[in-house]
Amino acid sequence: MTRKEQKEERRKAILMTALNLFVEKGYYDTKITDIAAAVPMSTGLMFHYFESKEVLLLELVKMGAEGTQALSSGPAAQAMADLPADQYLKGFLQQMFSFANEQPWVFNMFVLMGQVRRNGMPEEARKVAMAVNSIDFTAALIARGQMDGVFRAGDPILMSRCFWASVQGIMEEMAMDREMEAPDPEWLVSILKA
Repeated sequence: MTRKEQKEERRKAILMTALNLFVEKGYYDTKITDIAAAVPMSTGLMFHYFESKEVLLLELVKMGAEGTQALSSGPAAQAMADLPADQYLKGFLQQMFSFANEQPWVFNMFVLMGQVRRNGMPEEARKVAMAVNSIDFTAALIARGQMDGVFRAGDPILMSRCFWASVQGIMEEMAMDREMEAPDPEWLVSILKA
């Protein structure tokens, strides 16, 4: 392994360790020394990779934002764009749950992104997290499904928020219990159906 590859591996280890600790202990209760000890590495060496805990959090939130963007507008999402709205959402959830099962850190990322959106978190990271907007995209999809008679009548924004609150809750449960199986996407989509 080259020196560059080793450095990248260590950087990933720091990020994943910080993600786990931020979710388990909370951002403010996690110290840089906790992360360094869990990696393991010296605190001084860790500052070589990330100059502060806030910079580390921001990097994680950017990863979460990029992942969300890839799921909602990447090649797989574009391939499903012409599907009926309910089929699109089911396919999206199947892909998301499948990816999360292959990459368990995704569950923790959902939890972290939800936490960072709250008041009191470092402002730059909070702004990045708040810019992730799955609600409007899904609301437009719901409105399309309502016009097609697939989804029930109602405020598409409210319905989208309820849908995503359910998904967030499931991801949080799965982060806490790695033995929990993902629910059938049809269950979640059915809360929207007419």
